Amino acid sequence: MLVAPDKQHTIKAFIRRGEKYYVAECLEIAVVTQGKTLDETIENLREAVALHLEGEDPAEFGLVSNPTLLVTLELEPVVHEP
Repeated sequence: MLVAPDKQHTIKAFIRRGEKYYVAECLEIAVVTQGKTLDETIENLREAVALHLEGEDPAEFGLVSNPTLLVTLELEPVVHEP
């Protein structure tokens, strides 16, 4: 099966630490979720993306039929003490 080159194989998401929770936000689709731990946040992200795409044609979002999640985690600043 050939895939059109204009369709993305991944949904990119960004996770950052909020005041009390980790927050995950997708870049290509309108999905935002949170969790107390990274594991909980990732599980909530997978569920939220699945629910968002449920009953939809992924091609309408520019995606292949079974896209994967590519997650970037923002870490605390690296402080260098002299």
